[in-house]
Amino acid sequence: MTMSSVFTIAGSALTAQSMRLNLVASNIANADSATSSNGLPYRGRHPVFAAVPLSADQPQVAGVRVTAVVEDTSPPILKYDPANPLADARGYVNMPNVNPVEEMADMISASRSYQSNVEVMNTEKTLMQKTLQMGQ
Repeated sequence: MTMSSVFTIAGSALTAQSMRLNLVASNIANADSATSSNGLPYRGRHPVFAAVPLSADQPQVAGVRVTAVVEDTSPPILKYDPANPLADARGYVNMPNVNPVEEMADMISASRSYQSNVEVMNTEKTLMQKTLQMGQ
């Protein structure tokens, strides 16, 4: 594995975690939205990660990428609010299936993963600089 492979691997992880953070932010922003653009309650969205080999001759060395964004299939949360114009005959409003506490935990995990990959890149940069200084 070359030194530039470390940057490629960590860079792919940064891109994937950035997408994850964007999805978490979208989920949190829409946690209280009773309707979305299609008239239904917002559904939480989550990324699907997959390992992607860097080269055919070294399949064990892989980066990561988001292969899909899937919607949460759990049912909407029912909130009793008979005064709401979106309430059904029993007085319940279908709310998004987003749990803000779980989303915050996911956001912390994604940001820590992002920070870890930045540190990997900084360490690799430092090692490359030290290697160049050895020849002086």
